[in-house]
Amino acid sequence: MDEPIAATDGRDPGHQPVLMRQVLDLLQPRAGQVYVDCTLGRGGHAEAISRLLGPAGHIVGLDLDEGNLEFAGRRLRELAQGLGAGKVDLRHGSFGLIGEILGELSLAKGVDLLLADLGFASTQMDDPERGFSFSKEGPLDMRMDQSQRTSAYDLVNGLREAELADLIYQLGEERLSRPIARKIIEERRRRPINSTVQLAEIVRQAYGRRRHGQRIDPATRTFMALRIAVNGELDALGALLESLPVVMAPGGVAAIISFHSLEDRLVKQAFVAWRKNGTAEVLTPKPVVASDEEAGLNPRSRSAKLRAIRWLGRADSLKISDRK
Repeated sequence: MDEPIAATDGRDPGHQPVLMRQVLDLLQPRAGQVYVDCTLGRGGHAEAISRLLGPAGHIVGLDLDEGNLEFAGRRLRELAQGLGAGKVDLRHGSFGLIGEILGELSLAKGVDLLLADLGFASTQMDDPERGFSFSKEGPLDMRMDQSQRTSAYDLVNGLREAELADLIYQLGEERLSRPIARKIIEERRRRPINSTVQLAEIVRQAYGRRRHGQRIDPATRTFMALRIAVNGELDALGALLESLPVVMAPGGVAAIISFHSLEDRLVKQAFVAWRKNGTAEVLTPKPVVASDEEAGLNPRSRSAKLRAIRWLGRADSLKISDRK
């Protein structure tokens, strides 16, 4: 993941940012603004926005993946030098801590533009050693932050059957969560479940004949549930949403790209609540999705949903429990 940048402009041929044109249309970056990229990844969105912010702009980039953060940092700093300046601050950490991080940078209530692309970089999905995909043999890892202790292996081999079933049902929306959990327990009594391919086959066996005619591989939802649990993705998203009224400047625009219904539901509920209480203007009455052309060129964009909101003024943080 720490391969050198191949081109002087920092482009990353291994990863294609989703909904780039739509993000730029909604954020409408202007010279000198403060932009926060909550999921910096390989820096694709941030590079495009940085070019529009100019030498007086300020970019703050957050990411849990140290390798991607280092790559994107080199990319952005090379661009800043070419533009003649531009401030770049990078932090290794979760966007769930955005309030604390921006407070340290004296940027509370000072963010003009914010983007959270909740998807994964291609470098993560395509690297079998990261364990995010079952298309190739790899360890049951799934940690975005390699310094954290708990991995998918720990959950699959350590949780009780009922805990596994609940996790797979709630986070993967998998209706066959109980037979899947039962099969996992049966198999791990014989030997530990170590690999992605091994777990995927166990899930398929739990499906039995029901796997025929499925639109997606039967293992897809179970893997999604484990990844969400390992990385605390929904908790982090909830914390980010609660922090937005604290960190966004009046008139600032926040955009979030989600990839499954659990994420999109949280975002939609928060945006609707802020619109109703007069805190913000929703810029996307319906989620923005990829064009047929983009979906054909970049299959990972097919499930992307982009929502954006503009802050109208100061407001206290809205708790998740307050949303209707």
